[in-house]
Amino acid sequence: MPDAQGLVTLDDIQSDQAVIAFLEMGNAYLGTLGYTEHGLRHANLTASIAGNIMRRLGHTDRDAELASMAGFMHDIGNCISRESHGVTAALLAKDVLMRHGIDARELAILMNALGNHEEETGVPATPVAAAVIMADKADVHHTRVRVEPLQFDIHDRVNYAAKRSFLRVDSDSRVITLEIDIDTGVSQVMEYFEIFLSRMQICRKAAGVLDATFSLVINGTRLL
Repeated sequence: MPDAQGLVTLDDIQSDQAVIAFLEMGNAYLGTLGYTEHGLRHANLTASIAGNIMRRLGHTDRDAELASMAGFMHDIGNCISRESHGVTAALLAKDVLMRHGIDARELAILMNALGNHEEETGVPATPVAAAVIMADKADVHHTRVRVEPLQFDIHDRVNYAAKRSFLRVDSDSRVITLEIDIDTGVSQVMEYFEIFLSRMQICRKAAGVLDATFSLVINGTRLL
């Protein structure tokens, strides 16, 4: 149910059974393909980080809520296919959000954010979309790996080597820093750049939309 002001909230989306079913199916499907975890854990974390980015950079509480809603739903398109899952997520979310009675302007903002979170094709055009991109790409962590070490490819190895990741938002300097601690006995830092360079590039673009600067620190050393 919308809140007292008639606005759809993150709680509404997190308790929507269709959204939960989409996330669970998508996560199971990606598991069969050998992908890292993309379920409720990732959805909730992305929602939390996206909202925090917006609040820390001075955006309204409502815009922070929209970023959290988009962060929670950004991967629901995986229930159909991995390819173009951002666009699919936007279309699936449209039906859900309209059922909840969302305002048309907010619906457009959310659909745009969902449709543009993939680094291969996405273009951050609004603060909400930018916050979702940065929150999504910040989730690099060993707990997401779902295959056995003998089956690791480079993506699994890099994620498994990431023992800590944190997105630090400095409100005063407007610098958004992705801090990652990598076990170099598992994966070398260069491997991170081999597979995640495009993610870092879209993070830099997203930071610009937020009137901020993106920085990357790995094992205490600033690399960007």
